[in-house]
Amino acid sequence: MGNRLSKIYTRTGDDGTTGLGDGARVAKDCPRIEAIGTVDELNCAIGRVLAHDLRPAILDCLRNAQHKLFDLGGELSIPGYQAIKPEDVEALETSLSEFNAQLPPLKEFILPGGGRAAADCHMARAIGRRAERRVVSLAREEDVGEPVRVYLNRLSDLLFVLCRILARDEGGLEVLWRNPKRA
Repeated sequence: MGNRLSKIYTRTGDDGTTGLGDGARVAKDCPRIEAIGTVDELNCAIGRVLAHDLRPAILDCLRNAQHKLFDLGGELSIPGYQAIKPEDVEALETSLSEFNAQLPPLKEFILPGGGRAAADCHMARAIGRRAERRVVSLAREEDVGEPVRVYLNRLSDLLFVLCRILARDEGGLEVLWRNPKRA
C-alpha cells in the first residue's frame, strides 16, 4: 500500500467544513462529526488505559475494541455503510460476562478512582457514554445502524467492569459512594 496520508494539511477544512468518507462536505460541528469526534476521543482514552501494565486478556480486549471503534468511526463517516455487526456486540457481551464473573457482586455505586489505570478506564467509560449520546442525537436526524449504538452501550458497560478489575489489579480499592441515607 502506498502513502495514504502523504500530505497532512489540505486547507480544505479552513472554511469550517470537513469531508465524509463518501466525499460529502459537512460542517465540522454537525451531529455526524460530533459523533465521529467523540468516538475518536474514546479510542484515545482507551489508548491511555493501554499505556498501563495490564493483564494480557485486558490488553487483547481493549486492542480489539480500538480496532472496532476505528471501524465504527468509518461507518459513521460513510452514511449507509455498515461496519459494526450484531456479532461485534455479542463478542463484547461475551468478554463482559467473562470479566464480570471475576468480581464480587456490586452493592453500592462506585466513584471514579481505585488506581491510575482504573481512573483512566473510568474516564474512557465516561467518554464512551458521551459517544453513545452523540450517536443517539445523530440517529434522531439521520440513519445510523442500531449495532453502532448498542456497541457503544456495551463497550461502556465493559469499561465499567474493567475499572473494577483494574482497581483490584493495582492493589487499590474501589471507591464506594457514601449513601447519605445509610450513613
